[in-house]
Amino acid sequence: MSKFTEYKVVHIAEGGCGTLLLGSSGLPLKKIESTLNQEAADGWQLVFQVIEQKRFWLFWSREAAILTLGR
Repeated sequence: MSKFTEYKVVHIAEGGCGTLLLGSSGLPLKKIESTLNQEAADGWQLVFQVIEQKRFWLFWSREAAILTLGR
């Protein structure tokens, strides 16, 4: 197991407009991919990820990816 000396947490949520209009729009995969590629170019590695689902306003729920990076 690798030992990391520093960590970074990145929070990426699905869009609010899609959640309101469609009920659910899904996670922005292109944004997640570009964020991970940019961080990997800076030497960061994905250590852990979790998908969070929480209430959005009154009736809707919204997904978000929480990524923990280490180097």
